[in-house]
Amino acid sequence: MTTQPSTRPPLADRALAQRVRQVPPSGIRRFFDILATMDDVISLGVGEPDFDTPREIVEAGVESLREGRTHYTSNFGTIELRRALSEHLERRYGVRYDPATEILVTVGASEAVDLALRATCDPGDEVILHEPSYVAYVPAIVFAGGVVRHVPTRFEDDFALDPALVEAAVTTRTKALFLGYPANPTGAVLDVAVQDELARIAERHDLLVYSDEIYDRLAYGTYRHRAFSSLPGMRERTVLMGGFSKAYAMTGWRVGWLCAPAPILEGIVKVHQYGIMSASTVAQDAALVALTDGEAAVQAMVAEYDRRRRLLVDGLNRIGLPTFEPRGAFYAFPKITSTGLTSDEFTERLLREERVAVVPGDAFGPSGAGHVRMCYATAYEQLEEALVRIGRFVERTRAG
Repeated sequence: MTTQPSTRPPLADRALAQRVRQVPPSGIRRFFDILATMDDVISLGVGEPDFDTPREIVEAGVESLREGRTHYTSNFGTIELRRALSEHLERRYGVRYDPATEILVTVGASEAVDLALRATCDPGDEVILHEPSYVAYVPAIVFAGGVVRHVPTRFEDDFALDPALVEAAVTTRTKALFLGYPANPTGAVLDVAVQDELARIAERHDLLVYSDEIYDRLAYGTYRHRAFSSLPGMRERTVLMGGFSKAYAMTGWRVGWLCAPAPILEGIVKVHQYGIMSASTVAQDAALVALTDGEAAVQAMVAEYDRRRRLLVDGLNRIGLPTFEPRGAFYAFPKITSTGLTSDEFTERLLREERVAVVPGDAFGPSGAGHVRMCYATAYEQLEEALVRIGRFVERTRAG
């Protein structure tokens, strides 16, 4: 019996799902592959606090291990941490969630985003997303089967989100609005009037709202953060997400959280329990101490970020790279078009010629073209030296 040769493409060419194939690799990755081979590099690229986790939080994790707390917790997370999260959100933002049925502890805010989308998106559902925005949002929507409807923001408007553009993007297929504020990569925030109008749009069109507020504690100047679910009528339609990585310098602990009305959270927990089971018990015990005893450390770190923010933004503007004042997170997003270079060219040449690592702005969406992202979660002295190197590079580039 003769077997006919297959006319199908090789398995290796068709193994991956179409939705995975359509998502390109991270636009950040290749620059950090280059970075790994170089010495004397000042990295303004990775969005990670340079502070170590505060000592009292570390000790709580160590004590958890010593006490033999090395077993699974509830799928929802420890009830102690959920109670503390409920009290924290009510104290700070005036919105309360039932610890038993409306709060889920996740493996970082990244899992919270993934869970929220996979549990609520049907194939073809449209999700409105501002851009530039965090690099993981678009892939998370696509992996969930959703369709992204971009709303651009502009440097000329301080990357403010225009509610009129959001409403214009609504179609009969629109399921949700995705908000990530304070914003990575721009440091932009939602002013009160904008936030209120977005809430009215969500209500008018019966939209779900995903609100990733991982940078809520990193706020500067007169800006005061409001949880989106605390707005009138928004609690019942908002999936609120956050975590401990940024404010408490706990990136490696991988603890996040998600809050939603009980009927929505019930479905989200299904996805979590079959994929993850529960977040690390030790990390949850450490996160509990972060909430109860970590406030002084948070305030000290935010004050230092603010000092670095002023140094970097003022320095970039003096160099001639226009930079609007970020009011949240720990990123600056200077405009680099005056150098005549694209974002990729600027990033690669600055790394090779001056040993400063930044991220091309268009890695975060088309509106980021002509910009680069610089993270100021690094030592003040390192930022001073980085500004010297960047200034030298810009002067040389313009002279050439």
